Amino acid sequence: MKNPKFQMFTGSDKQIYFRLRAANGEPILASEGYTSTSACTEGIDSVKRNAPYDERYKRTDATRNYRFNLTAANGRIIGRSEGYETSAAREDGIAAVKRTAPDAPTEDITT
Repeated sequence: MKNPKFQMFTGSDKQIYFRLRAANGEPILASEGYTSTSACTEGIDSVKRNAPYDERYKRTDATRNYRFNLTAANGRIIGRSEGYETSAAREDGIAAVKRTAPDAPTEDITT
């Protein structure tokens, strides 16, 4: 994968999810489940709007399990990170979301 992108997909629970993949293909942000593709698309749009703002990232620390959540202006979680082994790696993940999410295209693989 050369370009970062959002992927919408159907989970085993039949809900629609999205993940943001970095240029290397690794997932850097994942969503909650949505009941429709239109609701999932709204979630992606919210990520694109909120990703540039550092105050929207809520960081959590645990030994060898550093994570972040991206929140909307109302405080609702709109995306969750994977776990990182160091806080520096987590900050790299946040920087990647800030850099790539606003302009990332969406690939619909729900079918």
